[in-house]
Amino acid sequence: MIVFPNAKINIGLNIVEKRPDGYHNIESCFYPVGWSDALEITAAGQFDFQSDGIAIPGNNADNLCVQAYHMLAADYALPPVQMHLLKAVPIGAGLGGGSSDAAFAIKALNQQFNLRISFEKQLDYARRLGSDCAFFILDKPAYCFEKGDRFEEIDLKLRGKWIVLVNPGIHISTIEAYAGINPQPGRSDLRNVLQQPVSKWKDQVKNDFEATLFPKYPLLQKIKDDLYESGAAYAAMSGSGSTLYGIFENEKDLKKHFSKFKVWQGFLS
Repeated sequence: MIVFPNAKINIGLNIVEKRPDGYHNIESCFYPVGWSDALEITAAGQFDFQSDGIAIPGNNADNLCVQAYHMLAADYALPPVQMHLLKAVPIGAGLGGGSSDAAFAIKALNQQFNLRISFEKQLDYARRLGSDCAFFILDKPAYCFEKGDRFEEIDLKLRGKWIVLVNPGIHISTIEAYAGINPQPGRSDLRNVLQQPVSKWKDQVKNDFEATLFPKYPLLQKIKDDLYESGAAYAAMSGSGSTLYGIFENEKDLKKHFSKFKVWQGFLS
């Protein structure tokens, strides 16, 4: 079986409060985009994991796909499999690529071996692997809250709009991103703000990480400005960066404009 774990963007990211467990509660809209990896799972004599494409740091045993397999194998009669991941979505880029790989591994194993794991149980498994893994079990536009692992579907219609994602290759750790952040509860309900036309979002839909990271990495601000100058109705950084994106009303080929960076562009669904 071959599946294509896709990335997501954050549309708005409000950091609401720091939790007693050290994590932060957030409010954000997660929206799936077409930039995808490819994951093939086949039955094998013994378990094996291989990856190609973008190099994945760390040991194979630490990969979330591997952890997903062993987590399910502890509860179900899973045969050994070979997993082959073709990595195309940039790592640590605010796009949820690793989380998506893990969630799609759960869904694929469930389907391929007829494990009959309920949707809610798949969500529970995904939450064990990472805060935003559960979103990719749903993989539909969602309003996400708490650690980003709780969500409800949101009626946000962006189908047919064009999106350009630009990744400048700046690695920003979670610790670095949260340094200097002052959580701010009690802001306007993001769900209501997003019901306005996309062209109205610019001054209302914010990513809190931009305020602290843009002064440190001026290139990020420049890319965002370039997206607006190229005609984007809305532009922002996704997650804790460093990928930025612009949403356009019509198709706009910007690969040459951002030729120094990794770029993915396509229609939203």
